[in-house]
Amino acid sequence: MKINYSTIKKIIEKLTSQNQTISFAESCTGGRIVASFTSVSGASAVLNGSVVTYSNEIKHQWLGVESQVLEKEGAVSKACVSQMLDGIQKMAQSDYAIAVSGIAGPTGGTKLKPVGTVYIGFLTPQDKEIIHCHFEGNREEVQERSVRFAIEKLSQIIKI
Repeated sequence: MKINYSTIKKIIEKLTSQNQTISFAESCTGGRIVASFTSVSGASAVLNGSVVTYSNEIKHQWLGVESQVLEKEGAVSKACVSQMLDGIQKMAQSDYAIAVSGIAGPTGGTKLKPVGTVYIGFLTPQDKEIIHCHFEGNREEVQERSVRFAIEKLSQIIKI
């Protein structure tokens, strides 16, 4: 199953009609979420910006993820994704934000955080929600499933 571009188009239309913006902070998805949005005409009306913060050092420097969080809980954690959301919102001044950090594999998994472990966070004008996911499949499938989940969940959050 591929990315649902009609859903992205509806998200862009709804945010445009409400004069609202969105930004992204991606790690394991490597910019695939923002690439999905920029593939749809009209994205420039709502997309403030995006960062791919792959290393812990860049998560810390660019998004303000605390070193203590990275050391104690790791980049693949609820706390890290929460701070990624705060950082991208502060940087881009957007109404909505999505942040993703996970282990796409095939290496990097542990017993506590196996390959396919992904945290996906959503920041709205009213709320912040971080969801712990586990996606089966190879690296590309984990990345694609993460992107699809983020887009579908956002569509539910903004009620389209």
